[in-house]
Amino acid sequence: MRLSKLQNKLSKNETYSPAEDTYFLEDHIKNEKGDAALDIGSGSGYLTKVLSRSFHFVVGTDINFEALQNQSNKTKNLVCCNAADVLSKQFDLIICNMPYLASDEILDIATDGGPEGLKVPMKIIKSAKNCLKRGGKFLFVTSSLSNYEKLVENTRNEGFDAEILARKKLFFEELILIEAHKSC
Repeated sequence: MRLSKLQNKLSKNETYSPAEDTYFLEDHIKNEKGDAALDIGSGSGYLTKVLSRSFHFVVGTDINFEALQNQSNKTKNLVCCNAADVLSKQFDLIICNMPYLASDEILDIATDGGPEGLKVPMKIIKSAKNCLKRGGKFLFVTSSLSNYEKLVENTRNEGFDAEILARKKLFFEELILIEAHKSC
């Protein structure tokens, strides 16, 4: 996709407001502590703010510059980039409430994950790989509406030990939290 086309899509999308998946991830990070944490796709900044309570250094990234500018839960270290592509720092914890819904086309960058809900999540996982410290955790949310089993398998193929950490049933889907650690 050409950059100008992507920018047009970004300007039409509103910031992803905290929802069930956000609160599900929050429940599993609120007791985490450490030196450095990264929130990929920080959107409103809600989870970035949660991390800033128990980590010394927190970075939030988002591909949508307007979302970063207008965060309702703004923190200091915000970077406009695709996932973690421009970062070289290593983090104890990386989190991502990624776009995971299966879609033929990416019409909403906040929710659409591409075919089987895998294309966008795998780009994020590959990007995060070099930023995770040895012994660190990468937690991300997906859904029963996507091919989450293949996502776990593909995450393992990228050099992570990955497993389903938790599930939460909703009326129309089941949220799935995956925990990954670098295996090499």
